[in-house]
Amino acid sequence: MRLRITALQLTIGLAVIVVGVFIWAGDKITLQGERTIHTVECLDGNWEGWRCTGVMVAGDRYRFRASRSRQEVIFWIVGSTQPFGKYTNCVVKDRDNWKCNASPGQPIALTHALINGRPDSDGAEPLSIRAVRKWKWWLLRSGIHIFSTADY
Repeated sequence: MRLRITALQLTIGLAVIVVGVFIWAGDKITLQGERTIHTVECLDGNWEGWRCTGVMVAGDRYRFRASRSRQEVIFWIVGSTQPFGKYTNCVVKDRDNWKCNASPGQPIALTHALINGRPDSDGAEPLSIRAVRKWKWWLLRSGIHIFSTADY
């Protein structure tokens, strides 16, 4: 028995792969329902707004798991030996939209709020971090330093 793949089957298969790569690269879907913030740093330079005057390199990845049922957010740095932290005084709409009030003695995360999947300063002092989309972060981590502007 010979297996024959038609041009239509090949086209559909390639389209599914391409769509899957775009969804993964945009970090719209994760297996665990978490939100990851891919930070960047500016080596040998300074930040001028969102632009790095030096070399932009991949920074830490901060992961947040928000629970609507418990109204809490667990957070950690991917690959770090530091323990995870947890905010329990939160208003959680979904994984991309939540706001927490940090209590004294709680570990401090990258942010206390996400709005549309992006860190929000919540009216306090501006965030000191810069972040990029997943696909840019992976290119930077791979040593491809062609970018100089953070996405948010």
